[in-house]
Amino acid sequence: MEPLRLFPQPVTPQASSTASRSGKSYLIWTIGCQMNEAESAKVEAMLSQVGYARTEVEEEADVIVLNSCVVRQAAEDKVAGKIGSLMRTKRNNPDVRIALTGCMVTGQEKSLRQRFPHIDLFFEPSEFDRLVEIVPELAGADGDLAELPHYYQPLSSDYRVTAHVPIIYGCNFVCSYCIVPYRRGREVSRPFDEIVAEVTKLGSSGVKEVTLLGQTVNAYGHDLPDGRDLADLLTAVNSVPGIERVRFLTSHPKYFSDKLIHAIADLPALCEHVNLPVQAGDNEVLRKMRRTYTHEHYRDRIEMIRNTIPNVTLATDIIVGFPGESDEQFENTLRLLEDIEFDKVHVAMYSPRPGTLSARWEDEIPHSVKHARHQAVERIQERVSLQKHQARVGQREEILVDGFAKGRWRGRTRGNALVFFDATGDWLGQTVNVEITEASTWYLLAEPVAIMATAF
Repeated sequence: MEPLRLFPQPVTPQASSTASRSGKSYLIWTIGCQMNEAESAKVEAMLSQVGYARTEVEEEADVIVLNSCVVRQAAEDKVAGKIGSLMRTKRNNPDVRIALTGCMVTGQEKSLRQRFPHIDLFFEPSEFDRLVEIVPELAGADGDLAELPHYYQPLSSDYRVTAHVPIIYGCNFVCSYCIVPYRRGREVSRPFDEIVAEVTKLGSSGVKEVTLLGQTVNAYGHDLPDGRDLADLLTAVNSVPGIERVRFLTSHPKYFSDKLIHAIADLPALCEHVNLPVQAGDNEVLRKMRRTYTHEHYRDRIEMIRNTIPNVTLATDIIVGFPGESDEQFENTLRLLEDIEFDKVHVAMYSPRPGTLSARWEDEIPHSVKHARHQAVERIQERVSLQKHQARVGQREEILVDGFAKGRWRGRTRGNALVFFDATGDWLGQTVNVEITEASTWYLLAEPVAIMATAF
């Protein structure tokens, strides 16, 4: 998955018009990967469907749900800080119900309950039925979670243009630095037809772009009896009415097959963007990370992708300062970045995660060295990203408008570049042809040319 992010609620020029049938409200705070974002959206839908209204003000909320991440120490520290800040909220309003979910909870409920006694409910990722313990409106006649309509739909009170759809949970790889398999378990693929049905509901509700999610998304289907894989699922989702764009996150190089590459090239709804984490450019570091491939294999996959998918854009993840990483080994990573010239690089400094294999090793690389390596990666990427963006000035791009922020409309190209433009009127959900007018390292500015007629 893409690295640590905080996910605020979508911003539009108009406030939500949905009133709370129950007179109660909720607030959801999410940190981490897109899987967390998708699971928070599920909780939002559940609460909305029983009459709770969304609020952005903690003091107004009857229910507060925190969705946590512990993939890095920085994420865990932010979660702990947020939980601590809610002690005052709980003191001022003892009736507010606070729940903690996400990877921080798995196998840790007893210790967390002792550490944070003001939290009313701890539930592991996807244990949505536990919410009935603090939201009695969710209960059916038997007291268990009721069957709710439109369970996979986005909020009816907030028109959403894009949606994340989990298709496989857990991870069978045991990378030496990664805590995810210990918190989310082994891989379990969702039924093929269930996913297609969910995407169909999203398309009928106004969603135009879906991102299929998994910790190792391209492992999808290996545990299903019919042998259908991610490429087959993409083929099915490609033809869903209303869905104009399809993306998927996050892939493992070992499973990035020729069949999958050709599916991206051949299916019109599939966006020409590939996120393929490499983590390091040195084979010995990759071996210690237990990544199960070499940098030569990774370069081969990138070459195949670029030769097969016209105008494809590439993103990757890098970890710097892994235990034992020498200056020479780090230079191999920089060489890979220079050679491939990714459109986007997510870089993180290594931090040991309790329970992982690498946590048993000495974390001997000083923070100052990790920071310097982090900056070296960022310098390369800032230069490459700016050059790529500047080359697009004057070109026309198709963007899907998914929000409004700081007085400008916001959208993304099919290659996942962030674009802002100024215009009056309501452009949310429109597919717009724009001309790029200015470039920066992180985003593009544009002027609208025309609203595109959908072909789906």
